[in-house]
Amino acid sequence: MAKNAKLERSMALYEAILAIKDLDECCRFFDDLCTPTELRSMEQRYDVAAALMQEQVYMEIQEKTGASSATISRVRRNILENSKGGAMRDIITRLGEKQEES
Repeated sequence: MAKNAKLERSMALYEAILAIKDLDECCRFFDDLCTPTELRSMEQRYDVAAALMQEQVYMEIQEKTGASSATISRVRRNILENSKGGAMRDIITRLGEKQEES
């Protein structure tokens, strides 16, 4: 296979995620699937995205999350500003609204 050939996305993982029943099972699923470093990286990027949505400045985000300015910039670009980030924005907004209702 050529280096640049785009691999077709396997939907099995995403279907499995949708089948998760609750928060505890979700944590156990990702513990089984990912290394601690991979999990921390994803958690950190999510925390950065949430902070960016709250319009926090880079220095605040670095102090809160431990993320580098390069990571913060990458999250802003890849998750919040590109069209790919629509889902992340929607989910963070939805969770914020859900917390306000509680």
